[in-house]
Amino acid sequence: MSPLQNEKRRPPVVVVTGPTASGKSALALELAVRFDGEIVNADSMQVFRFMDIGTAKPSLSERSRVPHHLFDVVNPDQPYSAGRYAQDARAAATAIHGRGRLVILVGGTGLYIRAFLDGLIETGDARPGLRARLEAEHERAVAEGDPARLHRRLTKLDADAADEIHPRDTRRTIRALEILEQSGQPASRMREAHGFRDRPFRVLHLCVDPGRERLHDRIDARAQAMIDAGLLREVRDLRERGYGPELKPMQAIGYRHIQPVVDGADTLANALEAMKKDTRQFARRQRTWIRAVPEVQTFDPDDRDGVFSATERFLKSDDAERSREAVDDTRATGAR
Repeated sequence: MSPLQNEKRRPPVVVVTGPTASGKSALALELAVRFDGEIVNADSMQVFRFMDIGTAKPSLSERSRVPHHLFDVVNPDQPYSAGRYAQDARAAATAIHGRGRLVILVGGTGLYIRAFLDGLIETGDARPGLRARLEAEHERAVAEGDPARLHRRLTKLDADAADEIHPRDTRRTIRALEILEQSGQPASRMREAHGFRDRPFRVLHLCVDPGRERLHDRIDARAQAMIDAGLLREVRDLRERGYGPELKPMQAIGYRHIQPVVDGADTLANALEAMKKDTRQFARRQRTWIRAVPEVQTFDPDDRDGVFSATERFLKSDDAERSREAVDDTRATGAR
């Protein structure tokens, strides 16, 4: 069988991504309704229970229209890794394909999307506390006025990996050091050997992006809408449930801005402005990642016709190839 045939045999997945507030969830829902699909979450914050407003999680009424998967998976004080996400999301996709329906993966967490599509590097047995130790070391370095300390260490141990990571990208720096310590191999060498070839799906990768200025307007409007919808009450409820500000999910955009308001140390107006600013910066990082994704097709969020046409072509090409394979299989059986 040719590589092209192998490509076509893989079940189809439509990925809907884009910067925050670009309209991913609404578009994914329309695609699911139109093309008999089910939605799989690829947002690292929307896996947490009780965190609805600040994560822009689809409403219960929206989730009732088509099946949604991997929302409200764990409590905010429970760990949830990209590795576990990849296993859970692929299991959900297998079940969806088994029902003869289309998988629509939606979210803006690049690590989750890549883990689902390409697999993850095997780094040996996990060492309890390793990441926590590295994170604590980074916090001490920041407190001592040396936030680039871990990145300098990575440069000495794995210069190739360090060259691809910004000194302020703490998460990726720690991950590279974690791979090095767990596997005994540089992260750059592990990634080269892996090649991210564990790709069981045929993918249409869609991105929605309204452009920088309109995106900023949308971000500002959504931040205000979150406040109006009761984000302050949501954070208070989380605190009353025992989920303190030291938890990672509680340090995410929106939640970390509202914590001082809950504690009486800041005003809601100040928190809102800081929230808008940090969300714009986050969106800029997302757009940078998306530009590096191979074969991504970018659409204005209002261009529904363009998105639907691209999806129809993708699915028709899959159907046509399967029909040709069925004919070939029939002929081969007859020849025997």
